[in-house]
Amino acid sequence: MPVNPDLPGRRFDPVPPYLVGREKVREFARAVQSTNPLHHDVGAAVAAGFSDVVAPPTFAVVVQEATLAQLLAEPDAGIDFSMVVHGEQRFRYSRPIVAGDKLTATLTVASVKTLGGNAMVTAESSVVDAAGDHVVTATSTLVVRGDS
Repeated sequence: MPVNPDLPGRRFDPVPPYLVGREKVREFARAVQSTNPLHHDVGAAVAAGFSDVVAPPTFAVVVQEATLAQLLAEPDAGIDFSMVVHGEQRFRYSRPIVAGDKLTATLTVASVKTLGGNAMVTAESSVVDAAGDHVVTATSTLVVRGDS
């Protein structure tokens, strides 16, 4: 089944809130080999004006993951996960993510393009904090390889 060309504009329900933990931020920072003290040391983060440790910029994928799972599980999407390659990832921040944030993400399919038998599905996950203020939009492009 090919990728559904009617997906653009489809908006999914918000995923359950994700509570950003201090140790999760530190673990992620170690995984991406960031030694920036803002990601590890509460004192350094507070001295820089933050309430707690600051997540590395790519941490937003942790929150976005649940929204992409919704898309991949959508029966009429036509996306076979075994044929998916992650093509591109972008982030547009209003403010950094910090430990203690309670974040909710909502996915909207931005586009579906077909190129040489492959489909490129671009999805935007808008992430807001507990007050409903925008924190980050994480944009992923998934390449769904054709059968050939």
